[in-house]
Amino acid sequence: MMMPWARLAALLLLGVAACAARPRGRILGGREAEPHLRPYMASIQVDGRHLCGGFLLNEWWVMSAAHCVEEMSPGATVQVLLGAHSLSQPETSKHLYEVRNLFPHPDSNHDNIHHDILLIQLAEKATLSSAVQPLPYQRGARDIAGGTLCSVAGWGITSHAGRKPDRLQQVELPIMDRTVCNQRIYYDNDITDKMICAESRKKDACRGDSGGPLVCNGVAEGIVTSGSRVCGNWKKPGIYTKIASYVDWIDSVLASAS
Repeated sequence: MMMPWARLAALLLLGVAACAARPRGRILGGREAEPHLRPYMASIQVDGRHLCGGFLLNEWWVMSAAHCVEEMSPGATVQVLLGAHSLSQPETSKHLYEVRNLFPHPDSNHDNIHHDILLIQLAEKATLSSAVQPLPYQRGARDIAGGTLCSVAGWGITSHAGRKPDRLQQVELPIMDRTVCNQRIYYDNDITDKMICAESRKKDACRGDSGGPLVCNGVAEGIVTSGSRVCGNWKKPGIYTKIASYVDWIDSVLASAS
């Protein structure tokens, strides 16, 4: 018969082993978002499945990441889900919109993360409500100070095994100064002035969160982009497309397609 102290020791060892085996490539340190307190969030869906995040600019337009649609199969159906907290459960606020046009930045390329921005024109005007609202985006050419606490939300995977949450998750992340992000230990001068870095030590966005907004003080400053990095690796901070660098292109697309 196992003595009480021996049983306790065995349980502690099992606990340590479980912690060591726990996957780190998820929205580390994140939590479930309060339902519908991020009414700008969009789920970009291909053939009925969540692919990427995005956010509502106005009743006709959604912003996301270009790489989300660059390798899409011919004939695939793209739709935008607005007003959702759960992807699967019935919610009166949810509505799935057809897409009229996709406008990836003309200089985006699936081989790199430069110019990773996409504009999506809805086929019908979105109905605004308390659960569906546009998010203002940064138009001024300024850098966010290092250490500024921002947030990211999405339905991206929460483990290296590919576990996908059904309900919207969120995480707070401090901005990393670009000069620091370009140090050899991190990206060795690969980060341009059209990108933003955020620390990824135990907290991060991951696959499926791409296209969602990096929100600082209630304003979208960046777009979650992709890359080959492992989520949550402190040596590979999160990279975000700096929206303010593309204001002229955004304005021209919205004006020409209206």
